[in-house]
Amino acid sequence: MKIDKIDQNILDALQHDGRLPNVQLAEHIGLSESACLRRVKALEKSGIIDRYVMIVNQTKAGLPGNVFVRVSLERQTEDNLNRFAERVSSVPEVMECYLMSGDVDFMIRVVVEDASDYERVHHRLTRLPGVARVHSSFALRTVLERSALPPIYE
Repeated sequence: MKIDKIDQNILDALQHDGRLPNVQLAEHIGLSESACLRRVKALEKSGIIDRYVMIVNQTKAGLPGNVFVRVSLERQTEDNLNRFAERVSSVPEVMECYLMSGDVDFMIRVVVEDASDYERVHHRLTRLPGVARVHSSFALRTVLERSALPPIYE
């Protein structure tokens, strides 16, 4: 599906407020309600709109710490990479995990209450299949955090 300026405006509005009623969205975009709804449904069907979520304030929820963890595996075989990727999803504190190029195999973002809480999570991470080394860095504070993508359509 090709994105046009109207679709981009819909995406921008919904990324800032996913609960925006179609009536208000249509008014904001300058479309009829039915045309707006058709476009939203097309964006959903194409997979451009993947899902609707709520963002929880992690500090207020009691998990203020972000730890960025660089994981190196013993061997970079497809089987080892796949086993680690499958098992890391069982650690609930892992919020994001990326297969990397460069000097580490995976980069993970973990949320924790504090350093002693991370010690527990670290113990779990080091026990995952194929892990050779784990390097952890605690974020001191969040400087920038976004949930909305930059404009797709120029």
